Amino acid sequence: MQQTPFELFIAPPRRRPQIWRLVLGVVIVIVCAMAWVAGLLAAIWLDGEGGAVMAFAQDLGAPETPVATLVLLATFIAMALGPVVAVRLLHDRRPGTLFGPRARVRRDFVTSAAVVFAIYGAGIAFWLLGERPEAGLAPGLWLLLLPLGLAGIAVQTMAEELIFRGYLMQQLAARFRSPAVWFILPALAFGAMHYDPSTAGENWWLIVGSTTLFGLIAADLTVRTGSLGAAWGFHFANNVVALLIIATKGTITGLAVFLTPYAVDDPDLPRWLLFADMGLLVVAWLVVRRLTAPR
Repeated sequence: MQQTPFELFIAPPRRRPQIWRLVLGVVIVIVCAMAWVAGLLAAIWLDGEGGAVMAFAQDLGAPETPVATLVLLATFIAMALGPVVAVRLLHDRRPGTLFGPRARVRRDFVTSAAVVFAIYGAGIAFWLLGERPEAGLAPGLWLLLLPLGLAGIAVQTMAEELIFRGYLMQQLAARFRSPAVWFILPALAFGAMHYDPSTAGENWWLIVGSTTLFGLIAADLTVRTGSLGAAWGFHFANNVVALLIIATKGTITGLAVFLTPYAVDDPDLPRWLLFADMGLLVVAWLVVRRLTAPR
C-alpha cells in the first residue's frame, strides 16, 4: 500500500520518537531563543549603559519603530536554529526532514502565499468601504525597508512553522496515534503563545482563538501535503499583510505603511471584524487545500 505524504513526512522522526528527547528538544529551542535575546541585551549593555538595555527591552515589547520591529523579527533566527539543533543532537536526522520534500515546499509555499494575498486583498478592499486607515511609515521609507521586512517575516514564520508544524507535530505523530495529541496540541500551544491580555485587553480570547484556528489550518495543510510549504506560505502572506500593509495599533506596527483606526485592546472594537478575519482564514484555507492537494 502506498504511503500518504504525511506518513512519509513523519517517517524520519519515528527512528527516535522517545518523549524525553522531545522534551529536551523543546528546552533546546527555549534556550536558543533566550540566549539570542540575552546576547543582544549584553551587547547593548557593553556598548552603553543599563538604561539603554531597559529601553531596548521595552521597545521589543512594543515594537512601534522600524528598528525595534526588525530586531524583534531577527530574534526568530535563534528560534529557527533551535529545532535544527534538536533534531541533529537528539534524533539523529537531517534538518531538511523538518520541511519535507524540497520541491514540494517551494511549490506549495508560492501557491499558498499567492492565494492568501489574493483573498486578503479582496478582504482589505471590502474593509476600506467602512474604515479609513491611518498613515504609518512614509511610503519612501517603507519601500526602502520592504526587503528587510519581507526577509524578517520569512524567518519569523519559518521559525514558528519549524517548531509547531515541523518539530512538535512530527515528533508527537511519531510517538502517538491519536490526532488529539499530534494535531490539536501544537495548535493549542501556538494559540496559547499569543495569550497577552496586557496588550489585547478584553479581546485576548479572540486573538487566542484566531491564532489557534490558524494553528489547526496549518496542521491540516501539513498533514495533507506532507511538507511545511503550504503552511509556511499561508503564514508568511498573513503576516506580511498584518505587519507590513495594515497593522493593528497596539501590535507590531513599526514597518506598516498603514495602521487601523482602532487598537487591539479597544473595548469598542467591532467584534465582527475579528470574526470576519477568521472567515477569511477559512476561505483561504479551503482554496489552498484544494490547490495543494497531492496529485
